Amino acid sequence: MRNVGKLTEGAILLAAFAAILLITIYVPLLGSILNFVLPLPFMMFAAKNNIRNITAFIIAAVIISFIAGSFIGVGLMLIYGIIGAVIGWLLQKNRSRTTILITSSLVFMVGLVVMYAVSAAFFKFDIIHEFTEMYKQSAKMSEDLLRSMGQDSQLEQLNKQNALLIKTLQTLAPSLLIMVSIISVFVIQWICFPIIKRFGIKVQPWGYFRNLSLPRSLLWYYLIAMAIKIFGHPAEGTYLYTAVMNAIYILEMFMVVQGLSFIFFVFYKKSVAKGLGIFLAILTFMIPIIHYIIMILGVTDLGFNFRRRFDKKE
Repeated sequence: MRNVGKLTEGAILLAAFAAILLITIYVPLLGSILNFVLPLPFMMFAAKNNIRNITAFIIAAVIISFIAGSFIGVGLMLIYGIIGAVIGWLLQKNRSRTTILITSSLVFMVGLVVMYAVSAAFFKFDIIHEFTEMYKQSAKMSEDLLRSMGQDSQLEQLNKQNALLIKTLQTLAPSLLIMVSIISVFVIQWICFPIIKRFGIKVQPWGYFRNLSLPRSLLWYYLIAMAIKIFGHPAEGTYLYTAVMNAIYILEMFMVVQGLSFIFFVFYKKSVAKGLGIFLAILTFMIPIIHYIIMILGVTDLGFNFRRRFDKKE
């Protein structure tokens, strides 16, 4: 009787997955939002079942995905389905939200890399190359527009800016992949966790953002990467240059998060309205000067532990 119940539950969740997958593939506008719900059936099943049942569920989902959407459907299922299964399994083991976010982000990133490699090798579709070509065409249209307006003097500056941007995007592609993975998994959790809570699945709550304090070792990694960049002068295009630039970019984002967390901590202690902190966080990612001020604040907070000093003064 218990097995019949599990089979029925699995069949219902697979049907829900198939419906969401069909909309994601064949209704692009709505599908761009619904793709974040694709892991939901896998989360719900994995949170209540053992590894053998989860494996059988994934195999059945692969077959359904191929019938519904051919190789595109299988690709989406392997990325979002495995993410959902991993999250569900971690929820079953009562892991923290931070552990779930880090683990599922790594799995999502691996899935994207594998999908990129397969599409480039077997389907001759290189998304980075395609994006670069699209940007070059857009830049060419801008050049033609400037020529038609008689602004030939600005063409050289525009060409330099475009070449620099393309080179930067190609160099920072690994960092952008990491950021996309973390943001995507965060959105998946933000959408799906309130739903699975309604079905009785226990989810650990987030801690307060103001209490977030990153490991101090990240500061040393940042300082080492900056020292290599400043004193080592790695040549552009080398593996060392790419590794150092990506490490700096990612670590600077961590410093910004640390700085924002400290701002929220101070605002809480001073009873400042939470909306002001949210507004400042938005400005941080829009205005470069504010971004760098918050980043420096995060660096100094990690280095000197301002919060402990602030608590002593209180």
